[in-house]
This record gives sequence, structure tokens and C-alpha cells, in this order.
Amino acid sequence: MLVSQYNPILVVLSFVVAILAAYTALNMAARVAGSQGVAARVWLAGGGIAMGIGVWAMHFIGMLAMDLSMSMSYNATLTVLSMVIAVGSSLFALWLVSCEQLRLRRLLPGALVMGSGIVAMHYTGMAALEVMPGIIWDKVWVAISIVIALAASLAALWLTFRLRREAAQVVLMRMGAAITMGIAIAGMHYAGMKAAQFPMSTMVHHEGINGSWLAVLVSVVALSILGITLLVSMLDARLQARTALLASSLAEANRELAQLALHDTLTRLPNRILLEDRLDQAISKADREGNHFALMFMDLDGFKAINDAYGHDVGDRLLVAVTQRLLLLLKGQFTLARIGGDEFVLLAEGEGPDDAASLANSLVRAIDSPFNLSPYELVVTLSIGIALYPHDGKTERELMFNADAAMYHTKHMGRNGYHFFQPSMNTLAQTHLQLMNDLWMAIDRNELRLLYQPKFHAPAGPVLGFEALLRWQHPKQGLLTPDLFLPLAEKTGLIVPIGNWVINEACRQLREWHLQGHQSWSMAVNLSTLQFEQPSLVKTVLDCLALHQVPPEMLILEVTETTAMSNPDESIRVLTELTNAGVKASIDDFGTGYSSLLYLKRLPACELKIDRAFVQELSGESEDATIVSAIVALAKTLNLKVVAEGVETEAQQAFLTELGCNTLQGYLLGKPVSAQTIEALCARGEMLPGAEQ
Repeated sequence: MLVSQYNPILVVLSFVVAILAAYTALNMAARVAGSQGVAARVWLAGGGIAMGIGVWAMHFIGMLAMDLSMSMSYNATLTVLSMVIAVGSSLFALWLVSCEQLRLRRLLPGALVMGSGIVAMHYTGMAALEVMPGIIWDKVWVAISIVIALAASLAALWLTFRLRREAAQVVLMRMGAAITMGIAIAGMHYAGMKAAQFPMSTMVHHEGINGSWLAVLVSVVALSILGITLLVSMLDARLQARTALLASSLAEANRELAQLALHDTLTRLPNRILLEDRLDQAISKADREGNHFALMFMDLDGFKAINDAYGHDVGDRLLVAVTQRLLLLLKGQFTLARIGGDEFVLLAEGEGPDDAASLANSLVRAIDSPFNLSPYELVVTLSIGIALYPHDGKTERELMFNADAAMYHTKHMGRNGYHFFQPSMNTLAQTHLQLMNDLWMAIDRNELRLLYQPKFHAPAGPVLGFEALLRWQHPKQGLLTPDLFLPLAEKTGLIVPIGNWVINEACRQLREWHLQGHQSWSMAVNLSTLQFEQPSLVKTVLDCLALHQVPPEMLILEVTETTAMSNPDESIRVLTELTNAGVKASIDDFGTGYSSLLYLKRLPACELKIDRAFVQELSGESEDATIVSAIVALAKTLNLKVVAEGVETEAQQAFLTELGCNTLQGYLLGKPVSAQTIEALCARGEMLPGAEQ
């Protein structure tokens, strides 16, 4: 028999290809398992082809490593057939390990099929050798090679299935498994080669594929395919990991947005939106099961005085402390919500009159104890109004109004206690409820009106623009001023759609005036606290500007100092977004709150508006004059314009002009009037004294 020798370089190369093919198989299994639909099928096909070519390449490089001191040639048909068998076996293996489960009764037949495929690939490839006479096979080594193939297939399938997950430690284990699998696959090949014996008279036909260049071709092609497949797989895995991270971040952001949309930012309690949803659910549940529940409207007595005396920071700390103390008493089916300021609402499901009275008494006594908020010891009390379902109301709106009426009755009776709703309290509640019902329909019935108060360049002109002031043309009560209906709108959240209507109508009217030739006129619109907190505010404003083709810089949004400072960081974010779009911002009622200069200088406002309360008592040496002088000086330091409202006397006009106020507004110069009145006055070339209220 001919004595065969092996080229050590090609032997090492065959092991490298075998290990790389095994690692590719492990990696592809993870890609297939982590994909769905068309993507999974593409990875299965691509991975199976790459893995099959890798295993086949290892086989042929190993054959080419054998040196019989003669040039070898191969039958093209059998060579291609052996590669097809390798690819088919690899496709089957990847499909098998991509299944959700790989039980023993499935693993063993799979290993048998895959092992048989490897054996068939090997011996078909050996049969492709064009030698005469044929190869003589050592049956013992043939049997050993078959056993190794089956064992290697069993181990490969099990390891590939177990290491499909994407994780750092799995990648390291996958490398170790690839080395083990590669050695096993190569070991099967060389055991099969050991079984082949060549007689001394062996001769080679040269009509087939010449082996002199086959080693280079197979090595380059196989390594390229495996390398490209691994590179694409790794890039896809990285992209998938990044996508998963982005998806996780987006999900977390959505959770945070949902938390912000449904919860109070200060106390983390449910807000009005979530309370209304819980209340609707409680009504439906009570109707189904024939149960009842209590709704408690709670207000802190003395909170406003503390907030005014010590500032919003202390007030916020007190609200948080009150919340924590209330929550300690509430176990079971309770929803405690903060709906604004120092107002809380408690939904107590399954509570009858006696239970509700006991709970309310416990809450009152809990809040009655002093709050130690270093360095202050603060005392507030709790007034509670209770409405029972279904006795005191059948709808969410009725229950809220009746509980609110009972709470105000508690305050009138001395505070620091609770009262159940009684029909005798219903007069005011019914008036408010009817007004609220009418207000819900006011927008649809086109009953809301805007009057416009002119703003003058100090001291007396020209007109710079107008402030839009809301009125309600009630069908029975006539023209109502905001103080008669906006508090009700704020309690129910209706202030948001009303505020959006005001922005849209003000932009529409400003566009008409611009078309009439008054392009220099601007429009100021007040934003309520609840409206300012809406996530959709910026979009609403920009949509109105775009709809009516109003230059953004001609719209001034007025936010009260108290609103802006209630959540300074969020106020800065919202106002920055608006001003970046060109809209101007004004801090309204300045001087009535407790601004931090650190935050004030960061607010992207263009002007401060002095509250009318300081203007009304102006005189040369009054305290209000000192305050106004300080505000004007502060505004100049911050490069802000100053608007003074409530100017009603010539003395006030002269004093404010001398101080350096840029813009004046008040009844002395012009009262709120309708758009038609303004246009008529302009047509006559008159000033704007105004007469409508």
C-alpha cells in the first residue's frame, strides 16, 4: 500500500475551517431563533449554505492535505454532489435547532440524519477521487468514522440549541463549543481518511478537477463565505441589540409619559384624568354588583396663607408631607388624587355612610397634627365633603359637584371636619352644575366671545397690539366675565379646550387685522395653569399659527409667575420650545409669586407684566411704588421689556413712563372692546377709548 503523508499547513487550515464553520453554525442558530417570518427563512438559508460549504471545504482541504507523491484529480459531478449533501445536512441541522424545543426523541433522529449526511458527504467526496484501481477501505476505521460523525452530530445539535441566546457569557461558551465541534468534525474526517488505503499500483486520471489549484480555491472561497456570513451576522446582531435597546428606551419613555400624563408631578398621586377614569369604573362596577362607594372632596385649611408666607417650595414640601400622611391611612380599594393646588379627592369603593364617616374622621385627625418641615413647624387642617353613590349622584360630574358643595359647607361650618352632602346644600351646587352643563355646550353653540384690550407704547401710543380677553355670551344670563365661569372650567378640566379655542380665535382675528393693513399689531393670550401643563400645547399653538398664517413673533403667550415657577424646569423646556419656533413669552402678574432669580433669568421670556394690584396704589413714596421700581430695574438687568396693566389714572401713566415701562395697558388708555368696535374706530381714524365690557 502507498504510504500517505499530510501537509501540516493544510491540516491546520482544515481545522481552522472546521472551527470557523462550527462557530458560524452556532451564530446562525442564534440569528434564526431570534428572527421571525421572512428574516428567519433568509438566515436559515444563508446560514445553512455557509455552514455546509464550510464543512465541505474542511473535508476537501483535509483530502488535499494528503500527499501520495502524485497529482490528484477529482470527478466534478461527485465533488458537487458531496457539497450539496453538506449544505443539505447543515440546513436540516439549523432548522432542527431553531425549533422552540429539542427533546431527546427529536434530538436522536436528528443526530442520525445529520451524522449520516456528514458520512455521505465524506465518502462521496472520497469517491470523487479519480484513481485506478479503487480505494480499499478498512472496515474498522470506517465504523470508527461513522461513530465519530454520529457523536459529533449529537453534540453539535445539543450545543447549538443550548447556546442560541445572545449574551456575553454565551459568546465565550460558543467559542469553546466551536473549537470542540470543529475538532470533532475534523476528527471524523481524518478517521475516514485513515480508513482509505491505496494500492501500490494506484494511478490517477487527469480528466477531472485538478487538485493542484483546488486547495487554494476551496480555502479562499470557504473562508470568504464564512467570514462574510459571520460579519453580516454580527452586524445584524449589533443592530438588533441597538434596536432592542432603543425599543426598551422607548417603552420606558412611554411609561414615563403615561406616568406624567396620569399622575401629579409633585405628589405622584393620580391626577384628574386618572381619577375620572377610576370613577367611571367604580360607577360601572357598583351598577353591576349593586354596591355603593364614597367620594370625598378634601381641601387644606390654611394652606394658602402658608404658601404666600413661606413660598412655593415650602408649600410643595407641605403638600408632599400631607400626601404621605394620608396614604398611611388608606389600605384597600382607595384612589387618592390631587386635582390641583391644595385640593384632593378620595374615591373609597365599597364604603357605606358609617365606614365613610369613620374614614373621614381619621383623615381629619391625621392632618390636624403639626408638620415638622425644618426649620418650620406648620399647621393645617382638613375640610372634607362626602358624596355617596348612588344616593348623591348618578354621574361623575354630579358626584364631584355635590362632594365639592359638601366640602364648602364644612368650611362655612368652621372647617377641620367633614359633612355628607345634603339637599339643603344643593342650591349653590345646582347653580354651578347648571352653569357647568351650559359651559360644556358653549363652544359648540358659538357662545364664547373675545374682547380685545389695546396695549400702548408708553406713554400714550401708538397701539402695539391687543390682549385677548374671554367672555361668555350666556343665553340666559347675558355676557359673563371669566371670574364667573373659569373656576368651574378649571375644576373640571374644560379650561383646556376653552383655552385652545381662545388661541385659535385670537390667531384668526389677528390674521384679519394683518390683512387690513395692521401688520405691526401683536396679540397676547393668557395660558391657564392646566393648559400650560398639557403635552400638546406646543403643537396646538403652532398648528393655529400655521392655519391662520400668522407670523409666530406676533403672538405673545402670557404665563403667570405662579404657573411658571410651580415647575421651573418644565416651564423652561416648554417656553424654550415655543420661543425657538418664534413665539414670544411674557411672565404675567409678576410680583405676586416667589420667583427664584436663578430660574427667572433662564426663562426665555421677552417681557414681564406688572400685576395691576401694584399699579392701583401707586404714589411717589408708597410701598407699591418701591416694588414696581424694583421690578422695572430687574427687568432692565435681564434685558426684558416691562408691561404695566391696570393703568387708570394719568398719575399712574406718568409715573410708570418715568420709571421706564415700555408698554401700558388699562382703562385710562383703552377698555376691552370687540373686534368690530376696533375696526370701526380705525375706520374713523379715532383712538381707542373703548366702552364695552
